[in-house]
Amino acid sequence: MKHELIKVEDIPVEGTAILPFFGREVHVYRADGRPRAAANVCPHFGGPLDCKDGKLVCPWHNSVFDMASGERLEGPASKSAHLMFLSTRVEGDALFYVWGE
Repeated sequence: MKHELIKVEDIPVEGTAILPFFGREVHVYRADGRPRAAANVCPHFGGPLDCKDGKLVCPWHNSVFDMASGERLEGPASKSAHLMFLSTRVEGDALFYVWGE
């Protein structure tokens, strides 16, 4: 299965684009020049995430996550908590979600 998320030229250089994804939302952004897509869900309590100062932050309880690695940096989320990244691939001029390939 393959689903186009966004045109590569529309991925922000700084910050994120929040896109609909099968009834949910994903943050799409560049981390170290590489396109990434992370579910807009805090692993602590399921809250949404905001992009602040190059990190994804949950406004509910202030858990903070590294955008490149997905690792929890601070807050009440478990120290082993990570962002949930989508499996993606750039093909042509677009970033695609890919599953089962």
